[in-house]
Order: sequence, then structure tokens, then C-alpha cells
Amino acid sequence: MIRFFYNLSPNPMKVALCLEEMGLPYEPVPVDPRKGEQFDPAYLALNPNGKVPTIVDDDVTVFDSNAILLYLAGKTGRFLPDGEPVRGEMLSWLMFVATGIGPFSGQCVHFRHFAKDGGAYATERYAYEARRHWGVLDQRLKDRPYILGETYTIVDMAAWGWARMVPFILGEEAFKDLPNVKRLLDTINARPAAQAAEALKGRHSFKAEMDDAARGFMFRATQGAA
Repeated sequence: MIRFFYNLSPNPMKVALCLEEMGLPYEPVPVDPRKGEQFDPAYLALNPNGKVPTIVDDDVTVFDSNAILLYLAGKTGRFLPDGEPVRGEMLSWLMFVATGIGPFSGQCVHFRHFAKDGGAYATERYAYEARRHWGVLDQRLKDRPYILGETYTIVDMAAWGWARMVPFILGEEAFKDLPNVKRLLDTINARPAAQAAEALKGRHSFKAEMDDAARGFMFRATQGAA
């Protein structure tokens, strides 16, 4: 059975969706970042970067959510496109989520919601780049049901993890400018696997308060100040 180290943030949730879609048995192991559990030596031995998610599959350990998606798709042979041209598109869009949508959305959330004094420049820079990246994806989805076309793949799972959070990232009205992203989100949300992944919220509890101790664990570079 795969051990899945997770919390409820976008990157672990995309892996939860993938595990459910592939019907792989797994044991969810909570790692609470606001309690500093990601820095436990036993966990750092699995993921030296001190982030979630990580999976342990017998003698194979994989960290970074997009690496995990690729590993699981290779393991099962499912949710991958056929043919080299489409495989190139898959890798391109998967990395677009990994290096664009995820990081800029995450920084936008940080400066909009958690930074004590992020400054207008930093806030607007990351908000602009998050909006721009989501706009690129929305345009991509304008004339196709899924990111790679007619077929649902791990790229859509990767985007789903973050698309769930668009109102928190960009504001409650953000989906008005991203109708195709919203359509993709609604399509995936209707799948039983997505509903099972969301049900993880009831499996374990995570610290909700962003107090000084939590800030110290999550924003260590600033020694407890966001």
C-alpha cells in the first residue's frame, strides 16, 4: 500500500485525486505544516525539502506533486496521452502548472493573505502574474474540454488542485474572467474520484490558526514574520 504524506493544500490534493482516479490503495499520513511536522527528521529523510506531498511505494520514494503524478501515471499506464507529439504537449502544460500557476498562485496567496507587510509592489506583481497564468490556461481551454484536448489526463488533475482555490487566490469574482477554467473545475468536481479526494478533509484535522508559532514554521526565512 502506498503511504501518502499530505495536507489539504493544492499540491497534495492533486495527488489525492490521482490516487483516487487510479484506484490505488493508499494510506493517508497527515503532515501539519502549522505544527512544523514537515521538519521532523523522519519526514526529512523522505523529503529533504520539507514539503508535502511525498509518497512511499514499497522501496520507491517520490516527492514533488508533479513528479508523483508522472510516477503514478507511469506505474499504472493510465491518464497519459498516446503519441510523442501529444506527450510533448503534456510535459509542457504539466510544467506550466508546476512552474507557473502553482508558484505564482502561491505567492499571490502569501502576499494577499498572510504577509504582515508585503508591500503594494509585491502584492500586485504576484497577483498580476497569477491572473496572467490563469488567463493563459483559460484561453487554452476555450475550444477543448480538457487541457490536452478530448482526453482527461494528469495535467487536468494538476490544474484541479489549484483551480479549487481560484477565489481565494484572486478574489471571489475571479471565475467571471475564467469561465473555461471554471468549467474544467466543475467537470472534475463531478467525478467520484474528486469527491473521494475532497473527503480527506474529514479524515484528519489540521491546525487552523495562523498564530506566531505557525508563522515561524511556515515562513522560517523571516524568523516568524510573514
